Amino acid sequence: MEIIWWLIVIASFIIGFAGLVFPVVPSVLMFWIGFLVYQFLINSGTLSWMFWIIMFVLTMLVLFSDIIANSYFVKRYGGSKRGEYAAIVGVLIGMFVYPPIGIIVVPFVLVLIVELLNSKDVNQAFKASIGSLLAFLSSAVFDAVVFTVMVVWFLLDALVF
Repeated sequence: MEIIWWLIVIASFIIGFAGLVFPVVPSVLMFWIGFLVYQFLINSGTLSWMFWIIMFVLTMLVLFSDIIANSYFVKRYGGSKRGEYAAIVGVLIGMFVYPPIGIIVVPFVLVLIVELLNSKDVNQAFKASIGSLLAFLSSAVFDAVVFTVMVVWFLLDALVF
């Protein structure tokens, strides 16, 4: 039976990483499913309290990284406050519109439209929209690094220490 639980843990981690490509997949939730299956069904004594605190902090970082990155990059590339809000709304809508393309295209288009309506300058609007693309890419790289840290920490805590 333990093999089945381990397969569920591994599958949840794989699905979690798939969320980098398919943002509709709740990546962080999948990692937590793996952690909790291990904790409650495989070995309840090995994961330390420090592990749970660090996983919580990393989870919060991942959850807010898309929103923070979009706001930062749109602003950095000359976008207005409305453009920042459009990027945030675009990320939220894009998660459900033809994933994974939607999370890239929807914020880009929304920022472009809002910035065109705001300033009427095509170059400036396009530049701010590029910021939303860079935000997605940087957030995905950040998430991949954090997910890797989470899995490595889990393996070290569960199997080594």
